Amino acid sequence: MAKLTKKAKVLAGLDAEKLYGFDEALKTLKEHTSKKFDETIEIAMNLGVDPRHADQMVRGVVTLPAGTGKDVKVAVFAKGDKAEAALAAGADKVGAEDLMEDMQNGNLDYGRVIATPDMMGVVGRLGKVLGPKGLMPNPKLGTVTPNVAEAVKAAKGGQIEFRVEKAGIIHAGLGKASFSDADLKKNFEAFVDAIVKAKPSGSKGKYVKKIALSSTMGPGLKIDTNEVAA
Repeated sequence: MAKLTKKAKVLAGLDAEKLYGFDEALKTLKEHTSKKFDETIEIAMNLGVDPRHADQMVRGVVTLPAGTGKDVKVAVFAKGDKAEAALAAGADKVGAEDLMEDMQNGNLDYGRVIATPDMMGVVGRLGKVLGPKGLMPNPKLGTVTPNVAEAVKAAKGGQIEFRVEKAGIIHAGLGKASFSDADLKKNFEAFVDAIVKAKPSGSKGKYVKKIALSSTMGPGLKIDTNEVAA
């Protein structure tokens, strides 16, 4: 008989149809996280939207109050005083045409790309490079702004972007398994609240259909959406 993987063994001992409260789901996941590395606690939300229609797109940003536990690398397109302000705020790379050329050569190891409005003529030439990675600066997300210092601080301080995928699902990391239960719950509540507030006008019927919580290597546990609504 083939050996079961750790994940399969965990799943074998769980009821796949059970609806968990957040606290119980988190406790269960933490009991099965790896001792070799600090896993990420992740959320997946199945929404009643079809993002192929513009009036059903769900996209935005939310600041997780306890942070993400990750060091987010930030690149900023700016010149002069704005460039200096971005560097002082902690940006990892700041530039203009030189940064564009660097990215065209494949150096795209960034979690957030920010630009001042006057730099969008340069950034626009990177559409085919940044677009597929979800890194294209966007004024609606606060990544095209004259206040690049605040944008850098937000990105470094726990702000994450969210965008619904084709199947109506949104994924995000809520923090590390080493976070306290209270901090992970604060992040969970902030994320769910942001998604609920971002409900598009074209969404009809039930908006939040399903929520699942998982860890990097662990099973997905269904969360009772009635508890979340309450």
